[in-house]
Amino acid sequence: MDRIFRARIAFYQYLLLIVFAATAFVFLWFKYILAAVVLVILLLIVIEKIIHTTYTVTKDNELVIYRGRFSRKFTLPISQITALRRGHSMKIGSFSVTNYILVEYGENRFVSVMPIKEDEFVQLIDKRLNSTPKSSK
Repeated sequence: MDRIFRARIAFYQYLLLIVFAATAFVFLWFKYILAAVVLVILLLIVIEKIIHTTYTVTKDNELVIYRGRFSRKFTLPISQITALRRGHSMKIGSFSVTNYILVEYGENRFVSVMPIKEDEFVQLIDKRLNSTPKSSK
């Protein structure tokens, strides 16, 4: 059975939405229609990306990263994953701006994911890694 993890929405994504929406409103208010239309289209793309980002662990032992309709689906065989590391961006004291999981695969290749249930995600990937034999090079 496939397991789907929804992406966590970071505060800076909310901030981006507010800035785009406020700027589009101001452009409409002052009748800069072309600029407002461009910002509304960007706003729709960002909303679509935020809402539809998912991380799916399939029954075929693949990790599928889907970042919305305007991005390509990224499929990674779980057997190629070499490490999972918890990471964070800029820290101020004990507060971290963004927490994420860094998935290392192949030779020096990385992809970051931000699932809502990080612990379950890591446990499932570890379980699938331990149950599948490593592919030889």
